[in-house]
Amino acid sequence: MIVPLLVSISIVILTTWFYIKRTLQYWTKRGVIQVENKPFWSREFFGTAIRDKYQYGKSLKQKYVGTYMFNSPSFIPIHPPLIKSIMQHDFSHFRGHGNYHHPGDILSMHLFAVEGEIWKNLRVKLTPTFTSGKIKMMFETLLEKTRGLEKVVGDYADRKEVCGVKDVLGRFTTDVIGSCAFGIECNSLEDPDNDFRCYGKKVFKQAPSRLIYIIFIPHWILKAWGFQFHGKEITDFFINLVKSTLKYRQDNKIVRKDFLQLLIQNESMTEDEIIAQCFVFFQAGFETSSTAMTYALFELASNQHIQNKLREEIEEVLKKFNGNVTYDAIIQMKYLDMVVNETLRKFPPAASIPRVCSKRYKVPDSDLVIEKGVRVQIPVWGLHMDPEYYPDPEVFNPENFSEENRNKRPDFTFLPFGEGPRMCIGMRFGLLQTKVGLISLIRNFHFTLNEKTKTPLEMERGSIVLVAKGDIWLNVKRI
Repeated sequence: MIVPLLVSISIVILTTWFYIKRTLQYWTKRGVIQVENKPFWSREFFGTAIRDKYQYGKSLKQKYVGTYMFNSPSFIPIHPPLIKSIMQHDFSHFRGHGNYHHPGDILSMHLFAVEGEIWKNLRVKLTPTFTSGKIKMMFETLLEKTRGLEKVVGDYADRKEVCGVKDVLGRFTTDVIGSCAFGIECNSLEDPDNDFRCYGKKVFKQAPSRLIYIIFIPHWILKAWGFQFHGKEITDFFINLVKSTLKYRQDNKIVRKDFLQLLIQNESMTEDEIIAQCFVFFQAGFETSSTAMTYALFELASNQHIQNKLREEIEEVLKKFNGNVTYDAIIQMKYLDMVVNETLRKFPPAASIPRVCSKRYKVPDSDLVIEKGVRVQIPVWGLHMDPEYYPDPEVFNPENFSEENRNKRPDFTFLPFGEGPRMCIGMRFGLLQTKVGLISLIRNFHFTLNEKTKTPLEMERGSIVLVAKGDIWLNVKRI
C-alpha cells in the first residue's frame, strides 16, 4: 500500500517539475533574454523586482526582456518607443490590465479592472465627470478639508512632538475621498478609528493576500465559485454605504458638488456601476495621494533649500490672490508642479503597470510574437530611475521637470498615471488634492527630518502600491 502511494506521489512531483521547467524555458526558446526571479521566500517587493529587471535588460542594451510571474510568461518592454506602441499606437492588442472582475462581484466592475466593450462604454460614461470644470467644482470641498489637516499638524507643532506624516495624510485623503466620492463626513482627522478609515485600511491590507487566488485559480472557476475579491465584509460595507447615501439624497432631495452627484446625474449609469466607480475612486485616492504628499514632505524636509524655494513661490503667487488659495493660483505655481512631478518620478504610486495581450502581436522591428494571454509589465519605476533620462536619479531634483529638461526626454519615460487610452482618468483630481495639501502645510509649517525616520526608505513588501515601510517622522514648527 505504501509503495504504490509513494510511486504516485513521485510521479506527480516529477510531472509538476518537468512542466514548470518546460514552462520556464518559454522566453529562451524564443531568443529573448530571460531574467530569473528571486526565490519566493526572499519576499522582495514586486516593484523592486520589475525595476531591477529593467535595469538588467538596459545594461545589456536590450529593447525588452522576458521573465515570469510564478510560472506564467511576462514581457517587460524597455525601449520607450516600444512602450509607446504597447500603451498607445497598438492599444487594441493590449486593452486590459488582467484584473479579476465579474458582475457578481460589484466592487470589481470598475473602470480599472474591466476590459473590452464593457471598459469602452464605461469610459465614455465617466469621461465627462473628470473634466477640468467638474474637478474645479469640488475645489471648495478640498480646501475645506485642509483646515482639519492644519489643526492636527499644528497640534504636533505646539506640543513639540514628532509627527508621523504618513498616518496624518492618510486621514486627510480619507476625509477628502469620503466627502467627494461618497458624500459623507467621516472626520478621520478628528477620529482616526472611524468605520470608513478602518475599512479603508482593510482594503489595502487584504488585497495582496487575495491576489494569490486570482494568480493561481482560473478566473472562470472563481466566477462560478462566487468569489468576491475584497471579501464579504468589505464588499457589504461599501455597497450598503453607497446605497444608503443614494436613498438619503433621493428622499431628501439633496444635491452636493461631488463625484457621487455627477454619477447620479448621469442617467446612463446603473446603481451597480455607481457603487463600483465610487469604490475605485476611493481606492485610487485613499493611498496614492497620501503617499505622494508623504514622499514630497520627506524630500522637502531632507532638502531645505527646495522647501524654502517652494514656500517662497507659494507666498509670491498667493499675494496676487489676496492671500487666498484658489484654483487659478495653483495653476500658476510652476515650481510646485515640478516638486510634485519629481516626487512622482522618484516614488511612482504604481511601480509597474500591467497589461495583457488580447490578440497576437508582432513586436516592431523584430521577429518576436507576443501570444494572446501573455502578461506585460510596463516598468514605470525602472524608467523613472534611469540615468539616461534623469541624471543622478537617486537625487531629488525638481529641475528634472523644467520645460527645457522635459523637452530633452523621449516620450513615455514619465508614467506616474499611465499613458494612452487607459491613462488614469482621475489624474487631475489626484494632482489637485496633492497640491492643495502641500500648499496648506508648506505655507504654515517648517519641516525637518526626525531621527526616527529610517533612511534610506524601505518599501513595504506586501503592498500593491509604492508605500514606505513604517511611518515617516518629521519635526514641525509653525511659520
